[in-house]
Amino acid sequence: MNRIFRVLLAVICFEMGAMLLYLPWTGFWEQNYFLFHHPVLMPFFLHPSFRGLISGIGLLDVFLAFSLIASRNPASRVPPRQ
Repeated sequence: MNRIFRVLLAVICFEMGAMLLYLPWTGFWEQNYFLFHHPVLMPFFLHPSFRGLISGIGLLDVFLAFSLIASRNPASRVPPRQ
């Protein structure tokens, strides 16, 4: 069950990271509910530095997904014979 949970978590982290990496640079980011109802936030959310910050968080999330896949659980390994 632990292996299934780890794979599921890695897939979710990868998907979220990919969305956060790509979404701030699309037109969908500029036309959303919060910007229409709170126009005072528009300069902050549309600033390239903020978009880069969100993309950086997405990149970290993708790296987390790859590290979850690459790492092994030390308890699942068989100890060497002596």
